[in-house]
Amino acid sequence: MQKNLITPSILLALALIGLGDTLYLAYFQYLNLIPTCAISGCEQVLTSVYSKFFGVPWSYIGLVYYVYALALGVLLTIEPRSRALRLAALAYFGTGVLYSCWAIFYIQLGLIHALCQYCALSALTTLALFITSLWHWRASTRSA
Repeated sequence: MQKNLITPSILLALALIGLGDTLYLAYFQYLNLIPTCAISGCEQVLTSVYSKFFGVPWSYIGLVYYVYALALGVLLTIEPRSRALRLAALAYFGTGVLYSCWAIFYIQLGLIHALCQYCALSALTTLALFITSLWHWRASTRSA
């Protein structure tokens, strides 16, 4: 008897959180405005030379990242024991964690000396996605 895995549903929920976060930030960047921020670093980060990648705001790239994360979550919901999908999730979210560490610790805290709360939320969401994909890998391997 196969156990039902909750981890794909958690991946979907986290992807939606990330999508909402980056969509909100992308909306403000599209309007060339700075969103209200509970901490005082958002304006410095969002107007810095590091806020774009070849002229494209990082929030737009984040939208693509989370749309793909959502699609990966849907596919894992349909086929939770697919080895290829499980490996793809680990690799994709692992890469996201590495990027987030670089963006938060090196760029924001190291070079800009400021922190954007929306970027930090995205980094925490990506870390949660990676941890959940690792949990999914272990749970689906044991129950196979």
